[in-house]
Amino acid sequence: MMLSPDQAADSDHPSSAHSDPESLGGADTKVLGSVSDLEPVEEAQGDGKGDSRAALYPHPQQLSREEKRRRRRATAKYRSAHATRERIRVEAFNLAFAELRKLLPTLPPDKKLSKIEILRLAICYISYLNHVLDV
Repeated sequence: MMLSPDQAADSDHPSSAHSDPESLGGADTKVLGSVSDLEPVEEAQGDGKGDSRAALYPHPQQLSREEKRRRRRATAKYRSAHATRERIRVEAFNLAFAELRKLLPTLPPDKKLSKIEILRLAICYISYLNHVLDV
């Protein structure tokens, strides 16, 4: 079977002949699962009035799980709750260091220690106590 010059050019590059969305179903065909699914759709629907967000973004059912998570985390309510959880976590962390600091002997006793200094001193103090118990 003989190929026309156009067909011969396409057959030289078989990967490009069928991977391009236009060859699969025209210019309006959308390839699902591609990077373009994560970006806003630029085709505005309607007369340009109304909810521009709905016109720029695909329907939520078409979004990937990761994109849904990103959008949920971008809400003010989520950020506020996250900030509250982080604040509570940091306060608990600092209280634990304060309690550990109270148990460690230092000179002078009210000397302010950094967290790494507290940890290093605790390691040395535990080693010393182990040594005392072994003797």
